[in-house]
Amino acid sequence: MRTSHRDIERLRGVLAAADEPLTAREILAALDDDETDFESPHQIATVLGRLADRGLVSVDRRQPYRYSLK
Repeated sequence: MRTSHRDIERLRGVLAAADEPLTAREILAALDDDETDFESPHQIATVLGRLADRGLVSVDRRQPYRYSLK
C-alpha cells in the first residue's frame, strides 16, 4: 500500500485530537471509512512505525503498541 500525504495527515489529526496515546485499532476506528485507504490496524501500525523512525510519532512499545505525536 502506498500511503498518501493526505492519509498521513489524517493519522496525525486523529493523534492530535486524542487525550492519550492510541492503539492502531483505535486510530482505525476514529478514521472516517470513506476518507481513507487504510483497511487494517496493521497498515496503520506500519505507517506509524515509519513516522516514528523519522521522529514524528512516539511509540509506547508495551502491548498493544500505543502511538502519540511528539
